Amino acid sequence: MGIFDKGVEKTKRGFWERISRAVAGKSKVDDDLLDSIEEALVSSDMGVDTTLKIIDSLEDRVQRDKYMSFDELMDMLRDEISSLLDVSGEVPPDKIPFDFSRKPYVIMVVGVNGVGKTTTIGKLAWMLKAAGKKVVLGAADTFRAAAVDQLQIWAERAGVDIVRQSMGADPASVAYDTVSSAVAKGADVVIIDTAGRLHNRIDLMNELTKIRNVMRKVVPDAPHDVLLVLDASTGQNAFQQAKEFSKATDVTSLAVTKLDGTAKGGVVIGIVDQFRIPVKFIGVGEGIDDLKVFSKKEFVGSLFSKEDFGR
Repeated sequence: MGIFDKGVEKTKRGFWERISRAVAGKSKVDDDLLDSIEEALVSSDMGVDTTLKIIDSLEDRVQRDKYMSFDELMDMLRDEISSLLDVSGEVPPDKIPFDFSRKPYVIMVVGVNGVGKTTTIGKLAWMLKAAGKKVVLGAADTFRAAAVDQLQIWAERAGVDIVRQSMGADPASVAYDTVSSAVAKGADVVIIDTAGRLHNRIDLMNELTKIRNVMRKVVPDAPHDVLLVLDASTGQNAFQQAKEFSKATDVTSLAVTKLDGTAKGGVVIGIVDQFRIPVKFIGVGEGIDDLKVFSKKEFVGSLFSKEDFGR
């Protein structure tokens, strides 16, 4: 089983089970089948707006062609979903989707507590180190108890440097020191961990702007990437988080975690479609190498592989 097969297995199984029941005994596409597809997409937490966009396109095709076989419908559905993910582009699996001509390349990582933000940073640091990049982590989550220690453990596991201060220190000061240290050491990449926050904590949301501004005193165009970490298993809550963080700061990419443990993998498609923010990484396990560069082709191909369902 490939890494993307593992990542979408539960989502795929729930989707195909619903479709298989709907298509039983039918020789052509009808309204009942389209209704079942709509239900399956919504159940995968793709979101109502994105689901209706797909269903409208399918209905237009059925109306135009008058007849469509099940396999033709699935091919069209696959193409529709692939088109919605176009904003993510297609990155070769051996290429990390960052512009390393900018040195140091500064990444600010944001997200609420519990989504796997610090773990994602650790895995990303390990991936970059394995690719031969010199990485410095900044422990700017000084708001949550043990967050700095957690990042320290990941820095040691990944074999990268970390800049930290005491609990309660000014996060912007940590970010400034981290970027300054990276420049002095000739580092390739800086990753700044920020405090997990909710949209109703205005002070913490405003802190993101402060962190951005102080980093620019050292690297004028920093951060080069604002990476929002989302937990796929939270479904529609992930939509709300994407909405609020997009208001608070210029989110430029997504890392979606815990994809392997949920049937709500459609949230990846819905969020990309609604917010036009590319997915760069997905988390599909607990291991240090279970953060993978997102491949639209592999993701869609795994979701629509039919051999497991007897078609």
